[in-house]
Order: sequence, then structure tokens, then C-alpha cells
Amino acid sequence: MIPERLVVTLRENPLLLLVAVLAIGYPLGKLGIGRARLGVAAVLFAGLIVGALNPAFKLPELVYQFGLVLFVYAIGLANGAAFFASFRRKGLRDNLLVLAMLGFATALAFGAGRLLHLPGTLSAGLFAGGLTNTPALAAVLESVKASTPAAGLEARLAEPIVAYSVTYPVGVLGVLLAIVAVERVFRVDHAREAVALRDLSGAARPIVNHTVRVTRPVQDRTIANLMRSHRWRVVFARMKRGGQASIVPGSVHLREGDLVSVVGTAEEVARVALALGEATDERLEFESQEMDYRRIFVSNPRVTGFPLGELQLMENFGAVVTRVRRGDATFVPDSETVLQPGDRVRVVSRKESLDAVQAFFGDSYRGSSEIDILSFALGLGLGMLIGLAAVPVAGVTLRLGLAGGPLVVALVLGARGRTGPLVWTLPFSANLTLRQLGLILFLAGVGTRAGDAFITTFTSGHGLALLGAGAVVTCLTALLTLLVGHLWLKIPMGLLSGILGGLQTQPAVLAFAQEQARNDLPSVGYATVYPVAFIAKILLAQVLLSTGL
Repeated sequence: MIPERLVVTLRENPLLLLVAVLAIGYPLGKLGIGRARLGVAAVLFAGLIVGALNPAFKLPELVYQFGLVLFVYAIGLANGAAFFASFRRKGLRDNLLVLAMLGFATALAFGAGRLLHLPGTLSAGLFAGGLTNTPALAAVLESVKASTPAAGLEARLAEPIVAYSVTYPVGVLGVLLAIVAVERVFRVDHAREAVALRDLSGAARPIVNHTVRVTRPVQDRTIANLMRSHRWRVVFARMKRGGQASIVPGSVHLREGDLVSVVGTAEEVARVALALGEATDERLEFESQEMDYRRIFVSNPRVTGFPLGELQLMENFGAVVTRVRRGDATFVPDSETVLQPGDRVRVVSRKESLDAVQAFFGDSYRGSSEIDILSFALGLGLGMLIGLAAVPVAGVTLRLGLAGGPLVVALVLGARGRTGPLVWTLPFSANLTLRQLGLILFLAGVGTRAGDAFITTFTSGHGLALLGAGAVVTCLTALLTLLVGHLWLKIPMGLLSGILGGLQTQPAVLAFAQEQARNDLPSVGYATVYPVAFIAKILLAQVLLSTGL
């Protein structure tokens, strides 16, 4: 028994209750078997444990709502550009996979309802819980209210909530187990996947700087033309001609005998050397006392959100950016690279210009970590307003809600980067912090509010049957998604686990997938399919409600 004084203290102090859940959840997240760990997702199960101990242990609804909007908004801003770019690659394929798997899950829930003689309310609640979609449950409840007489309304409203609360935990745990099982069976190498998809994952191979001697005829073509025709992903930094060293502008025409320093991955630099001539051991950075380089933080809002080519660094300062460090990844930029707050650039220029270049980029560590509260509040507020807007579709009133609205707006704003003076993107470090904060608030709030209902409904009439049916819907859908995606569609497992998290519209699955992959591939997959999965599940839950017994 829990002492009454402790119960009263925790009930009257929700912040203390929140801290207690986090203190239990984080150590649980560190435990694991081999490389498999729950990570931040353990906060959900800690919340369920605490919520089951006493019905009074429930965090206010505002806690998980605030956490949810923070999490999805930060995710959308970070992945907006990748989301829209994915439709030029294989995003259509990924969304079609998700829609097919959701159709399969709907068929499983319908079959379970027929087999167990469940009313449509329980089948719809089972579907929403097994696929962990609270907005789908809310849509079902609104439909029930609209179609049920007042006399039996309360009992009928309880049915989808019962099914949802029983199947929700297994809807999370079953997917996590499916990911672990498939990764073990196929011996997934996440590091290799991240390298292969470095444009998406943010992973980067080591950057090298080699000097190349031009010995082959280049037909009097400029460096810019050579870069376009050969699709080199390098930066030309310095050049030595006739004993004189200088910064390399893109308009220069290379001649036989020129020495140029080339910055890029070893593979790309080797391609350049093969096309132009030969690599040498000469180091041009030591050739001239007039040039130098400096690492500079990007904190000036007038610089962020613009392609690097539009900043005219060569024209204005005689400078070139050779590397960009964003978070833990370092990559070689090109003219289309859009700088973000918090980036750290490596700039090569004449020594007398370095101070001016530093002032141009800002170089304030504090400024590169701060959030623009105005743009953040405007974007988040717009997302919540759009989420509240009612849209009639096929006789059903739909709302994107607090998850869908901010996510859709953030994807658009993240892809746009800036609008006039407003910079929508966040510094990398600030985005990660908001993401983690929002996620733990969401998981703790949902867990405590579902804990007591889970125990109560699990021991009720349909408890075990619902739990088993929910496990079947969740596990079979997750396994089929992973197997079809990996074996047939050849989707890398890091990206695929994020797609599965998006199919579930479940931040806990995304958090677990990121713990396993240790890169941002799961976030890209999650953001790519989340909006489609979110809306589709709301509609499919209505279908199950209308076709149930």
C-alpha cells in the first residue's frame, strides 16, 4: 500500500509526479539485452506503472498535449526539406506501402471483431489502440455521440475507450519487439546504411583535403562547368599558378600545371584527381602567408535560410566555405546548401578578410543556440489553429488535431526555411532539446492517464480477448511492413523503422528506432509517411465503426 500522505502529495503536485515518472523511466530505458534498449520510450511504461498504482496519479492533460505539439513541430521543422524532397525520390513508394499495411491492419481488426463477436465500437477502439492513434479514437467517440441516443450513450462511449486502453501498450511494445526481431534476423548494419544514405541521415564520411596537379587537357573549361558536367561533390579551395597562391573562384579556367586543393570525401577527391591529372603530396595551405582559414558559427539571421550561392562570399570577401558542421555531421557544401542557425562553417580567405567574414556570419555561440520566439510561436500557433479546423470528408468531420496540424505546418515551414525576416528553422541543438522535452512530456502524460484504465479494463469481460486481438493486429502489421519493405522494396532498415513509426503515428517507436540506428534516418521515414498515415487511420477507424456488429 502507498502511504496516504504520499498519495496526497503526488496528487496535489503534478510537477513532482512528472519528475517521479521520469526518474523511473530513464533508468529503465538504459536497461536492455545486447544493443536493444527502450531508451526514452521507457518513460511510457514508467507512466503506466505509476498510473496503475493509484487512480489519482494522473498528469494533467495539458502536459501530454504540450509535449506532443513540441515534439511533432520540432520533427517537422527538422525534416521538412527531406519530406518534400522524398517525393522526388521514393516517398510515393513509402506512402503506398503504409496505406497498404493500414488496409491490412483494418482487415485484421475487422476479422477479429467478427471472430470474437465484438461490436463496431470495440473493433474501432482496438484498431486505434493497436495502431496507437488517439485522434482516431477521438473521431470514433464523436461519431458515437452523433449516432447514439442519450439513454445508452455513456455505456457505448466506454466501449472504444476500453479497447483502446487495453491494446495501446501492446501497440507500442509489439512494434518495438518486431523491430528488434527483424534487425537480429537480418543482422542490420545501421552505420553502413547511414553512409549509403548520408544525404538523408546526416551521416558523413571523413572529409579530406588533397592537392591535385592538372596534367590533362580540360578544354579551357571553368571549374563551375567541370563541377556541373562531372557532378563532383567537392569544393575547390586554393590554387597555385606560376608560384602565386590564391582562392579559387568558380569562374577560373584551369590550365595544365595548375595546383588546386580539393576538399571532399576520399572517393570524390579521387574522381577529381583522375579527371584532372594526379594527386600530389604538396600542401597548398602552407604555401602562402597571406591566406588562412577560420571556423565560424552561423548566428546572423540575415544569413540563414539562403542558399550558399546567394551569399556571394567570393564576390564580396574573396572567401569560400569548404566545410559545414551541423550537429555531429561534417559535410562539403555546394551552392544550393542552405545554412541553418547553429551551423559551424570552415571558411578560407585572405587573412585581412577573415574578420569581415566572421562578422558577416555572426560567430556567436549564444546566438547560434537561441530560439527565435516570435517565429517559433507563430509557426506553432498556426499549426494548432489548422489542427482545430474541421474539414467534412465523406460525411465525417475530420480534424488534424494537435499532432497533425503542427506537423503539417512545420513540414512546410521547415522546407521553406524563411519568409522575409522570419527564420522558421531552429538551431540544431535547440531542435534536439525541444524534441526530447516534448517526447518525454508526451510519454509521461499518456502513460499515467492510461495506467489505471489499463488494469481495470484488462480484467473486464473482453480484456484478454482484446489484448490478444490487439497483439495480432500490431505484431502482424509491423512484421509484414518490415519484411515487405526490407526484402521486396529494399528499403534500408533505419529508414524503414522510421516509416513503421510513422505508420503507427507513435513517437515512442520513433525514439526507439533512433536509439537503434543512432542517426536521423528514422526521423526522415517518420516524417515522410506520418501525415498520410494520420489521416488514413482516422478514416479507417470510421469504416470499422460502421461495419461492426
